[in-house]
Amino acid sequence: MTSDTGVETRVGAQHRAAGRPISTGRIGDKIFLHAARGSGILVLVIMAAIAVFLVWKAIPALQRNEASFLTAQDWDPNATPPKFGIAQLAFGTVMSSLLALLMATPVAIGIALFISFYAPRRLASGLGYVVDLLAAVPSIIYGLWGLLVLAPHMEGISKALNTALGWIPLFGGDSPGKNSIFTAGVVLAIMILPIISSISREVFVQVPRANVEAALALGATRWEMIRLSVLPYGRSGMVGAAMLGLGRAMGETIAVAMVLTFVPGINLHLLEDGGSTFAANIAKSFGEATDTGRGALIASGLVLFVITLVVNMAARAVVARRKEFV
Repeated sequence: MTSDTGVETRVGAQHRAAGRPISTGRIGDKIFLHAARGSGILVLVIMAAIAVFLVWKAIPALQRNEASFLTAQDWDPNATPPKFGIAQLAFGTVMSSLLALLMATPVAIGIALFISFYAPRRLASGLGYVVDLLAAVPSIIYGLWGLLVLAPHMEGISKALNTALGWIPLFGGDSPGKNSIFTAGVVLAIMILPIISSISREVFVQVPRANVEAALALGATRWEMIRLSVLPYGRSGMVGAAMLGLGRAMGETIAVAMVLTFVPGINLHLLEDGGSTFAANIAKSFGEATDTGRGALIASGLVLFVITLVVNMAARAVVARRKEFV
Protein backbone atom coordinates (compact mmCIF):
# COMPACT_ATOMS: atom_id res chain seq x y z
CA MET A 1 0.00 0.00 0.00
CA THR A 2 1.44 3.43 -0.98
CA SER A 3 2.00 5.85 1.88
CA ASP A 4 0.39 9.31 2.01
CA THR A 5 3.85 10.90 1.70
CA GLY A 6 4.55 8.98 -1.49
CA VAL A 7 1.23 10.05 -2.96
CA GLU A 8 1.90 13.70 -2.13
CA THR A 9 5.39 13.46 -3.67
CA ARG A 10 4.03 11.97 -6.90
CA VAL A 11 1.26 14.58 -7.11
CA GLY A 12 3.75 17.36 -6.49
CA ALA A 13 6.07 16.04 -9.22
CA GLN A 14 3.19 15.88 -11.69
CA HIS A 15 2.17 19.45 -10.90
CA ARG A 16 5.77 20.72 -11.25
CA ALA A 17 6.19 18.90 -14.57
CA ALA A 18 3.02 20.48 -15.89
CA GLY A 19 4.00 23.92 -14.62
CA ARG A 20 0.97 24.11 -12.28
CA PRO A 21 1.12 25.39 -8.68
CA ILE A 22 1.12 22.76 -5.97
CA SER A 23 -2.00 22.80 -3.77
CA THR A 24 -2.46 20.10 -1.17
CA GLY A 25 -5.82 21.44 0.01
CA ARG A 26 -4.66 21.51 3.64
CA ILE A 27 -6.26 24.88 4.36
CA GLY A 28 -9.60 23.65 3.04
CA ASP A 29 -9.29 20.48 5.10
CA LYS A 30 -8.62 22.48 8.25
CA ILE A 31 -11.56 24.78 7.59
CA PHE A 32 -13.85 21.80 7.00
CA LEU A 33 -12.52 20.05 10.12
CA HIS A 34 -13.17 23.07 12.35
CA ALA A 35 -16.59 23.69 10.78
CA ALA A 36 -17.66 20.06 11.31
CA ARG A 37 -16.31 20.02 14.86
CA GLY A 38 -18.01 23.33 15.64
CA SER A 39 -21.33 22.03 14.27
CA GLY A 40 -21.11 18.95 16.48
CA ILE A 41 -20.29 21.03 19.54
CA LEU A 42 -23.14 23.43 18.70
CA VAL A 43 -25.64 20.56 18.65
CA LEU A 44 -24.46 19.42 22.08
CA VAL A 45 -24.66 22.99 23.42
CA ILE A 46 -28.23 23.39 22.11
CA MET A 47 -29.29 20.10 23.70
CA ALA A 48 -27.70 21.11 27.00
CA ALA A 49 -29.39 24.52 26.82
CA ILE A 50 -32.79 22.88 26.24
CA ALA A 51 -32.25 20.59 29.23
CA VAL A 52 -31.17 23.48 31.47
CA PHE A 53 -34.18 25.56 30.40
CA LEU A 54 -36.61 22.72 31.12
CA VAL A 55 -35.09 22.04 34.53
CA TRP A 56 -35.06 25.75 35.43
CA LYS A 57 -38.73 26.22 34.53
CA ALA A 58 -39.85 22.94 36.12
CA ILE A 59 -38.24 23.25 39.55
CA PRO A 60 -40.75 25.81 41.05
CA ALA A 61 -43.74 23.65 40.09
CA LEU A 62 -42.08 20.49 41.39
CA GLN A 63 -41.41 22.22 44.71
CA ARG A 64 -45.11 23.09 45.09
CA ASN A 65 -46.32 19.64 44.05
CA GLU A 66 -48.09 17.72 46.84
CA ALA A 67 -48.03 14.36 45.04
CA SER A 68 -45.30 12.05 43.82
CA PHE A 69 -44.26 13.36 40.42
CA LEU A 70 -43.06 9.98 39.12
CA THR A 71 -45.73 7.64 40.50
CA ALA A 72 -48.94 9.69 40.94
CA GLN A 73 -51.66 9.24 38.33
CA ASP A 74 -53.58 12.46 39.02
CA TRP A 75 -52.91 15.53 36.91
CA ASP A 76 -54.29 18.66 38.57
CA PRO A 77 -51.48 21.26 38.76
CA ASN A 78 -53.99 24.16 38.81
CA ALA A 79 -55.57 23.00 42.08
CA THR A 80 -54.76 24.35 45.54
CA PRO A 81 -52.48 22.71 46.52
CA PRO A 82 -51.29 21.40 43.14
CA LYS A 83 -51.14 17.62 42.70
CA PHE A 84 -49.76 16.04 39.56
CA GLY A 85 -47.81 13.00 38.43
CA ILE A 86 -46.62 11.54 35.14
CA ALA A 87 -47.42 7.85 35.65
CA GLN A 88 -50.47 7.88 33.37
CA LEU A 89 -48.78 10.09 30.77
CA ALA A 90 -45.69 7.88 30.66
CA PHE A 91 -47.81 4.74 30.35
CA GLY A 92 -49.91 6.18 27.50
CA THR A 93 -46.88 7.53 25.64
CA VAL A 94 -44.87 4.31 25.85
CA MET A 95 -47.75 1.94 25.08
CA SER A 96 -49.15 3.89 22.11
CA SER A 97 -45.65 4.34 20.65
CA LEU A 98 -44.72 0.68 21.08
CA LEU A 99 -48.01 -0.42 19.52
CA ALA A 100 -47.34 1.88 16.58
CA LEU A 101 -43.80 0.57 16.20
CA LEU A 102 -44.89 -3.09 16.32
CA MET A 103 -47.60 -2.52 13.72
CA ALA A 104 -45.66 -0.22 11.38
CA THR A 105 -42.18 -1.75 11.24
CA PRO A 106 -42.97 -5.11 9.54
CA VAL A 107 -45.28 -3.43 7.02
CA ALA A 108 -42.78 -0.65 6.30
CA ILE A 109 -39.90 -3.08 5.75
CA GLY A 110 -42.13 -5.22 3.53
CA ILE A 111 -43.01 -2.15 1.42
CA ALA A 112 -39.32 -1.19 1.17
CA LEU A 113 -38.36 -4.71 0.07
CA PHE A 114 -41.17 -4.82 -2.49
CA ILE A 115 -40.18 -1.48 -4.01
CA SER A 116 -36.47 -2.35 -4.03
CA PHE A 117 -36.50 -5.95 -5.28
CA TYR A 118 -39.94 -7.08 -6.48
CA ALA A 119 -41.81 -4.24 -8.17
CA PRO A 120 -41.18 -3.38 -11.85
CA ARG A 121 -39.04 -0.31 -12.36
CA ARG A 122 -41.87 2.05 -13.34
CA LEU A 123 -44.15 0.87 -10.55
CA ALA A 124 -41.32 1.04 -8.01
CA SER A 125 -40.55 4.64 -8.96
CA GLY A 126 -44.18 5.69 -8.53
CA LEU A 127 -44.61 3.85 -5.24
CA GLY A 128 -41.42 5.41 -3.92
CA TYR A 129 -42.76 8.90 -4.64
CA VAL A 130 -46.09 8.08 -2.97
CA VAL A 131 -44.39 6.79 0.18
CA ASP A 132 -42.16 9.86 0.35
CA LEU A 133 -45.19 12.14 -0.04
CA LEU A 134 -47.03 10.35 2.77
CA ALA A 135 -44.13 11.19 5.08
CA ALA A 136 -44.77 14.89 4.39
CA VAL A 137 -48.50 14.88 5.23
CA PRO A 138 -49.17 17.19 8.24
CA SER A 139 -50.06 15.43 11.46
CA ILE A 140 -53.36 17.31 11.80
CA ILE A 141 -54.54 15.60 8.58
CA TYR A 142 -53.83 12.21 10.14
CA GLY A 143 -55.64 13.35 13.28
CA LEU A 144 -58.75 14.45 11.41
CA TRP A 145 -58.75 11.24 9.40
CA GLY A 146 -58.32 9.18 12.56
CA LEU A 147 -61.14 11.02 14.34
CA LEU A 148 -63.69 11.14 11.51
CA VAL A 149 -62.90 8.02 9.45
CA LEU A 150 -60.88 5.50 11.46
CA ALA A 151 -62.31 5.85 14.97
CA PRO A 152 -65.95 4.99 14.07
CA HIS A 153 -64.75 1.66 12.63
CA MET A 154 -62.37 0.85 15.51
CA GLU A 155 -65.12 -0.05 17.97
CA GLY A 156 -66.01 -3.22 16.03
CA ILE A 157 -62.33 -4.13 15.64
CA SER A 158 -61.74 -3.57 19.35
CA LYS A 159 -64.67 -5.82 20.26
CA ALA A 160 -63.37 -8.54 17.93
CA LEU A 161 -59.90 -8.36 19.48
CA ASN A 162 -61.43 -8.38 22.94
CA THR A 163 -63.39 -11.52 22.11
CA ALA A 164 -60.42 -13.33 20.58
CA LEU A 165 -57.61 -12.10 22.86
CA GLY A 166 -59.50 -11.08 25.99
CA TRP A 167 -57.51 -13.57 28.05
CA ILE A 168 -54.50 -11.24 27.60
CA PRO A 169 -54.79 -8.39 30.14
CA LEU A 170 -53.86 -5.70 27.60
CA PHE A 171 -56.74 -6.76 25.34
CA GLY A 172 -59.21 -7.46 28.14
CA GLY A 173 -61.86 -5.19 29.61
CA ASP A 174 -65.64 -4.99 29.68
CA SER A 175 -66.27 -2.09 27.29
CA PRO A 176 -63.95 -1.84 24.27
CA GLY A 177 -64.30 1.55 22.62
CA LYS A 178 -63.11 3.64 19.69
CA ASN A 179 -61.12 6.42 21.42
CA SER A 180 -58.54 4.20 23.09
CA ILE A 181 -54.77 3.89 23.24
CA PHE A 182 -55.06 1.13 20.66
CA THR A 183 -56.77 3.51 18.21
CA ALA A 184 -54.08 6.11 18.86
CA GLY A 185 -51.45 3.44 18.21
CA VAL A 186 -53.03 2.62 14.84
CA VAL A 187 -53.01 6.30 13.81
CA LEU A 188 -49.38 6.64 14.92
CA ALA A 189 -48.45 3.48 13.03
CA ILE A 190 -49.86 4.95 9.80
CA MET A 191 -47.97 8.18 10.48
CA ILE A 192 -44.54 6.61 11.04
CA LEU A 193 -44.86 3.90 8.37
CA PRO A 194 -43.68 6.18 5.48
CA ILE A 195 -40.64 7.32 7.48
CA ILE A 196 -39.48 3.81 8.31
CA SER A 197 -40.19 2.60 4.78
CA SER A 198 -38.32 5.46 3.08
CA ILE A 199 -35.20 5.09 5.20
CA SER A 200 -35.20 1.28 4.90
CA ARG A 201 -35.54 1.57 1.13
CA GLU A 202 -32.52 3.86 0.97
CA VAL A 203 -30.55 1.35 3.05
CA PHE A 204 -31.52 -1.57 0.81
CA VAL A 205 -30.44 0.35 -2.30
CA GLN A 206 -26.92 0.62 -0.82
CA VAL A 207 -26.48 -3.16 -0.60
CA PRO A 208 -23.48 -4.06 -2.84
CA ARG A 209 -24.66 -5.51 -6.12
CA ALA A 210 -21.89 -8.10 -5.90
CA ASN A 211 -23.54 -9.62 -2.82
CA VAL A 212 -26.94 -9.76 -4.51
CA GLU A 213 -25.62 -11.19 -7.79
CA ALA A 214 -23.42 -13.73 -5.99
CA ALA A 215 -26.39 -15.07 -4.01
CA LEU A 216 -28.52 -15.35 -7.15
CA ALA A 217 -25.65 -16.98 -9.08
CA LEU A 218 -25.38 -19.67 -6.41
CA GLY A 219 -29.00 -20.62 -7.00
CA ALA A 220 -30.69 -18.68 -4.19
CA THR A 221 -34.28 -17.64 -4.64
CA ARG A 222 -35.14 -13.96 -4.40
CA TRP A 223 -36.29 -14.35 -0.77
CA GLU A 224 -33.15 -16.33 0.12
CA MET A 225 -31.03 -13.59 -1.47
CA ILE A 226 -32.86 -10.98 0.63
CA ARG A 227 -32.52 -13.04 3.80
CA LEU A 228 -28.83 -13.82 3.32
CA SER A 229 -27.49 -10.68 1.63
CA VAL A 230 -29.86 -7.74 2.09
CA LEU A 231 -31.24 -8.02 5.62
CA PRO A 232 -27.87 -8.63 7.38
CA TYR A 233 -26.33 -5.67 5.54
CA GLY A 234 -29.24 -3.35 6.28
CA ARG A 235 -29.95 -4.42 9.85
CA SER A 236 -28.40 -1.37 11.47
CA GLY A 237 -30.21 0.92 9.02
CA MET A 238 -33.54 -0.74 9.76
CA VAL A 239 -32.96 -0.30 13.49
CA GLY A 240 -32.16 3.37 12.94
CA ALA A 241 -35.29 3.82 10.83
CA ALA A 242 -37.45 2.13 13.46
CA MET A 243 -36.00 4.29 16.24
CA LEU A 244 -36.58 7.44 14.19
CA GLY A 245 -40.19 6.38 13.74
CA LEU A 246 -40.48 5.65 17.45
CA GLY A 247 -39.20 9.13 18.26
CA ARG A 248 -41.82 10.62 15.91
CA ALA A 249 -44.55 8.58 17.57
CA MET A 250 -43.52 9.54 21.10
CA GLY A 251 -43.51 13.24 20.29
CA GLU A 252 -46.72 13.35 18.24
CA THR A 253 -49.24 15.84 19.60
CA ILE A 254 -52.25 16.82 17.51
CA ALA A 255 -53.17 13.44 16.05
CA VAL A 256 -53.15 11.74 19.45
CA ALA A 257 -54.95 14.64 21.13
CA MET A 258 -57.77 14.44 18.60
CA VAL A 259 -58.21 10.65 18.87
CA LEU A 260 -57.75 9.96 22.60
CA THR A 261 -60.41 10.64 25.19
CA PHE A 262 -58.85 11.68 28.49
CA VAL A 263 -59.89 9.53 31.44
CA PRO A 264 -57.92 9.91 34.70
CA GLY A 265 -55.86 6.95 35.87
CA ILE A 266 -53.90 4.16 34.22
CA ASN A 267 -56.05 1.62 32.40
CA LEU A 268 -54.19 -1.57 31.50
CA HIS A 269 -56.95 -2.49 29.03
CA LEU A 270 -55.72 -0.81 25.85
CA LEU A 271 -59.00 -1.33 23.99
CA GLU A 272 -61.08 0.75 26.41
CA ASP A 273 -61.58 4.48 25.96
CA GLY A 274 -59.25 6.76 27.85
CA GLY A 275 -55.60 7.60 28.24
CA SER A 276 -53.21 10.40 27.47
CA THR A 277 -49.62 11.08 26.41
CA PHE A 278 -47.06 13.71 27.30
CA ALA A 279 -47.40 15.66 24.06
CA ALA A 280 -51.19 15.45 23.88
CA ASN A 281 -51.56 16.57 27.51
CA ILE A 282 -49.31 19.57 26.89
CA ALA A 283 -51.33 20.58 23.82
CA LYS A 284 -54.68 20.27 25.63
CA SER A 285 -53.69 21.86 28.94
CA PHE A 286 -51.26 24.65 28.09
CA GLY A 287 -53.85 27.27 27.11
CA GLU A 288 -55.64 27.30 30.49
CA ALA A 289 -52.66 26.48 32.72
CA THR A 290 -51.57 28.72 35.59
CA ASP A 291 -47.91 29.46 36.33
CA THR A 292 -47.67 26.24 38.32
CA GLY A 293 -49.56 24.37 35.60
CA ARG A 294 -47.14 25.57 32.93
CA GLY A 295 -44.23 24.53 35.10
CA ALA A 296 -45.80 21.09 35.53
CA LEU A 297 -46.24 20.75 31.78
CA ILE A 298 -42.63 21.76 31.23
CA ALA A 299 -41.59 19.16 33.80
CA SER A 300 -43.50 16.51 31.86
CA GLY A 301 -41.78 17.72 28.70
CA LEU A 302 -38.45 17.23 30.45
CA VAL A 303 -39.35 13.61 31.15
CA LEU A 304 -40.29 13.11 27.49
CA PHE A 305 -36.97 14.69 26.50
CA VAL A 306 -35.10 12.22 28.71
CA ILE A 307 -37.09 9.23 27.43
CA THR A 308 -36.41 10.21 23.81
CA LEU A 309 -32.72 10.66 24.59
CA VAL A 310 -32.54 7.22 26.19
CA VAL A 311 -34.29 5.65 23.18
CA ASN A 312 -31.82 7.29 20.79
CA MET A 313 -28.86 6.17 22.88
CA ALA A 314 -30.18 2.61 22.87
CA ALA A 315 -30.57 2.77 19.10
CA ARG A 316 -27.01 3.99 18.72
CA ALA A 317 -25.80 1.12 20.88
CA VAL A 318 -27.63 -1.41 18.70
CA VAL A 319 -26.27 0.16 15.51
CA ALA A 320 -22.72 0.19 16.92
CA ARG A 321 -22.90 -3.56 17.46
CA ARG A 322 -23.60 -4.01 13.76
CA LYS A 323 -20.83 -1.87 12.33
CA GLU A 324 -19.54 -4.76 10.26
CA PHE A 325 -22.61 -4.41 8.04
CA VAL A 326 -22.37 -0.64 7.63
